[in-house]
Amino acid sequence: MKFSQYILTSKDNLNKLDDIENSVHEVAEKLIECILNGKKVIFCGNGGSAADSQHLAAEFMGRFLIDRKPLPSIALTVDTSAITAIGNDYGYDQIFARQLKGIGNEGDVLVGISTSGSSKNIIQAFQTASEIGITSVALTGLKESEMSSISDMSIKAPSNETNFIQEMHIMIGHYLCLRVEESIL
Repeated sequence: MKFSQYILTSKDNLNKLDDIENSVHEVAEKLIECILNGKKVIFCGNGGSAADSQHLAAEFMGRFLIDRKPLPSIALTVDTSAITAIGNDYGYDQIFARQLKGIGNEGDVLVGISTSGSSKNIIQAFQTASEIGITSVALTGLKESEMSSISDMSIKAPSNETNFIQEMHIMIGHYLCLRVEESIL
């Protein structure tokens, strides 16, 4: 595939984001409500989605476009000691749920990022979130998935191809950061 063709496919996918504007807006409003109520946004994901989780949490804690106070946020992917200890003692599917039990509070929002929507450790975290009173948000690809069906809210990037889903996830994440910043200030 030529680079120009890849760009055209990406552009086509980005144009399809208009179709999910309502979902993105609803999640943005939930994140704003969370922050204004003194709660935190918690992110998790695996592989490239783990990196996106860390990236978005950093945008909240640092800044996105506007110089402002830090917004309470954390990625459950950053503590390798906790991840490996929990994985060893309880199983890999518990690495996020166990951390959530330790730091999550009612009113927080958990954003799980997965291109497939079938990540068992995020599904376990969503179940734990429900028990605690944490709103779960699934950021997935187009196909119906277990994550999107059990989450409180979901945003489905309009593609079934991992690379294009990831491109859209970071654009969606950046827009969520922008909306939160604009509303908080």
